[in-house]
Amino acid sequence: MGGATGGAVMTAVRDEGPEGRAEAWLRLVPDHEPVPVDAKRAEPVAGEEFRRALAVHAAGVVVITASPEGVPVGLTATSFSSVSLTPPLVSFYVAQSSATWPLLREADLFAVNVLASHQADLAARFARKGIDRFAHPTSWSQGHEGVPLLDGASAHLVCRPHHIVEVGDHVLVVGLVTGTDVRAGGRPLLYHQGRFGRFLAH
Repeated sequence: MGGATGGAVMTAVRDEGPEGRAEAWLRLVPDHEPVPVDAKRAEPVAGEEFRRALAVHAAGVVVITASPEGVPVGLTATSFSSVSLTPPLVSFYVAQSSATWPLLREADLFAVNVLASHQADLAARFARKGIDRFAHPTSWSQGHEGVPLLDGASAHLVCRPHHIVEVGDHVLVVGLVTGTDVRAGGRPLLYHQGRFGRFLAH
C-alpha cells in the first residue's frame, strides 16, 4: 500500500473505548514511523462550536410524513440523503427527543416530501410544536396506503422502513424507496445559517 502514497502507509490504529470496545480509525504514516501504541483520539469539540461549523453547510429541506393507524404525522428534516442505488435506499436523522418520532416509527410506510423553494412556511410549520401540522393552510392528499403527500413538493419518495439505529442523540432511519413522483423544473428549498433560502444557479 505504500507506493500509491509516496512512502506512506495507511494504518489502522486501535484504542480501547470507555466500555472496553476496540475502536479503529485510519491515518497516514511514513513507512519508517512506528505506530504509537498509546495513540489517542482528539477530544470532541463542544456543542456550540459544532453547531457553528455545521451552520456553514447548506442542506436541502424535506418533510417526512406518515399515517400510522390512520393518523397523519410529520416532521421537518434537513438531514435527508441518498444511501444506495441498488437497492434504492435513502436516509434521514431524527432527534431521540422528538415527540413525533414514537408515532412515526410505527408506520409501515413513510413519504419524503422534497420541499420546493416557495415552501419555507411549510417547513417552519412542520418544525413547530403544539399545532396540528396538517390543518389549514397545509394542503395535502393521501397517497399509496394512505401515506400523506404534501401538495406542491418538488418530489415525493414513498418508502418502507429498512433499517433504524440509534446514533448519539439521534436516530438514523433508512428507507427502501418503493415509489416516486417528481415535478419537473422545481427549485429546492435550502437551509443555511439558521434560515431558509433558495438555490441560484451560476
